[in-house]
Amino acid sequence: MKISTRGRYALRMMIDIALHGEENPVRIKDIAARQQISEKYLEQIVSVLNKGGFVRSSRGPMGGYRLARRAEEYTAFDILTAIEGSLAPVACLETEVNDCPRREHCATLTLWEEVDEAIRGVLKGVTLANLVERQKKIGEVDIGATVICSL
Repeated sequence: MKISTRGRYALRMMIDIALHGEENPVRIKDIAARQQISEKYLEQIVSVLNKGGFVRSSRGPMGGYRLARRAEEYTAFDILTAIEGSLAPVACLETEVNDCPRREHCATLTLWEEVDEAIRGVLKGVTLANLVERQKKIGEVDIGATVICSL
């Protein structure tokens, strides 16, 4: 399993919104500057997050994005699966029922099930609030005139 750039950027975006969106909605332009990510790329990601109910948008001069729920209510697993889809290490574990014709005779199936369980366990055990706290401990990095999160 490999998390795509979209998945990594989605986590960074959600952390940024959680850090900077308590008082006012966060603009894509500001996230892009802090994270050094293209606005267009972030717009694609935030569209998925908005449709999935992860963020709420507001229009107008003070518009932008806010978390739809408290940071404690999101897990890394929730965010990544919204963007990536299945995180299963092999195709036969992507559906609830494994319909692989070799499942009864597959020596590696239990290995893949253990890998899948470990991945899910780690990602479900880390909330957005945990990631925000980690970011606060690490701090932000000043690169020239731009401040970015060090993720």
